[in-house]
Amino acid sequence: MSVSVTFLGGLGEIGRNCAAVEIEGKIALIDVGLMFPEDDMLGVDLVFPDWSWLTKRKKDVECVIITHGHEDHMGALAYFLRDIQVPVYGARLTMEMASGRVDELGVESDLRTITRSKWIDHGPFRFMLVPVTHSVPEASAVVLDTPEGIVVHSGDFKLDPTPVDGRPTDLPAFAALGRRGVRLLLSDSTNAEKEGFEPSESSVGPPIANVVRDAPGRVIAACFSSHMHRVQQIANAGVAAGRKIAFFGRSMHRNTTIATDLGVLDIPEGSVVDINELVNLPDDKQLLITTGSQGEPYAALSLMSQGRHKFVDLDETDTVLISAKPIPGNETAVSKVISNLIRRGATVVHGRNSHVHVSGHAAREELLTFLNILRPKAFVPIHGEYRHLHAHSELARAMGVKTVEVLEDGDRITIEGKKTTVKRRAVPAGFVYLDGSAVGDVQDAVLRDRSHLADDGVVVVTVGIAHDTGKLLYGPDMDSHGVMDDPSAVLAKAADAVRAAIEEHKTGRTDHAELQKTVRQATGRVLRAETARKPVIVPVIMEL
Repeated sequence: MSVSVTFLGGLGEIGRNCAAVEIEGKIALIDVGLMFPEDDMLGVDLVFPDWSWLTKRKKDVECVIITHGHEDHMGALAYFLRDIQVPVYGARLTMEMASGRVDELGVESDLRTITRSKWIDHGPFRFMLVPVTHSVPEASAVVLDTPEGIVVHSGDFKLDPTPVDGRPTDLPAFAALGRRGVRLLLSDSTNAEKEGFEPSESSVGPPIANVVRDAPGRVIAACFSSHMHRVQQIANAGVAAGRKIAFFGRSMHRNTTIATDLGVLDIPEGSVVDINELVNLPDDKQLLITTGSQGEPYAALSLMSQGRHKFVDLDETDTVLISAKPIPGNETAVSKVISNLIRRGATVVHGRNSHVHVSGHAAREELLTFLNILRPKAFVPIHGEYRHLHAHSELARAMGVKTVEVLEDGDRITIEGKKTTVKRRAVPAGFVYLDGSAVGDVQDAVLRDRSHLADDGVVVVTVGIAHDTGKLLYGPDMDSHGVMDDPSAVLAKAADAVRAAIEEHKTGRTDHAELQKTVRQATGRVLRAETARKPVIVPVIMEL
């Protein structure tokens, strides 16, 4: 009986993590994540996996299993459930964080909290969550006991010996699986190019405490709202320095409330106050923990850097602590925010000038250790750009793994007996864009048009034509945007060219398509000759 895994995202990019495991014609998804748009995705808000293949097989989809509460692993879940209603399994904190996202979209859901290291049976699937350390509490690997043997999906992980919550990666459990025999391992590749071991999360606690203690005035600390271990360490530093703490940002408020209710976040009573109360305290008694570490244009930190924040007007006594690393693609935005913060006089402490951030992903020696413990018969690197996947595959080969496959989105691996086979491009797996409230309406052609508009501008040519004779009665009226500072002389020449072309084209009753082509070509010739540019030309034909 064969078992297959089809990858809908996460193999070749950071984000959109989604894998479909199929047994006996039934499907279980591991993660349904999103990706943040790249620079060329103009106007796009978020990027999702393409699950159109699954919508055609709704009756075969049994459940979703979420490894942890990061957006790149569960951010598209609500939109998926809007299309395909199935139960969702995950750890306690993960399900609480998912619940908020699902409720925001107004989607019904069946979210099932499960105890880690306990086997769950659902349809033909038997699986359990095994604890791993990562930059969000209660992260887990997924282990499936299949007819073809054990399949392990690592989720995102590192081998942190001293995690903040005292809950390390459960290496004894993985060792037991290794002794039993792992048929297929799918493992996080994000830091496969990074030598050595990633430092422990607890190692950033003392440097953060020093920054907060020594700051002469206010401290504004920015980190991911899901990184409760980091929030805990920043809060601990604030309490030790005698500061009151306020949280800012919708996701920060939501996640800290959930984490506090579940006992994941522990801050002494009375230490947390509303921001309206915080700003009335002496500056050296204030600690504001906020979102915006990724340079998001409307996040609190960006607004502070522009002098537009409602509560905080920065000066030279302020210290800004950015305890996060930019997501690939966000480097420029983060750098701009840091520069603007410094320009306003603030002291900025971040991961490149101080040890205030560590990654939640395993480096090379940790990946080698993990491979050595599990000793899989077949291996597929997941979660990363292609270069990360390739680097991880080289580690697996060095460890003597017999079958190592570097796959990409849309590919499928099948295990059956001693055979391991791969089918390339088994299903569609392109980017699906969320643009406003519409999912999937924006295609690559639209993004190319937006890029063209951004690069070369647009010229709108309006003409009025006699219905029966095709004679020019109005215009041409030329209107340009983004072409040049003073286009009047060039547009006058273009208008003359359009007028002459219409006169030559006139053949009685108007053919709109032909006339639009004539107007577009005449305008384009002049603009190319005069400006060496090729703006988008929009002919508007009115019959009078």
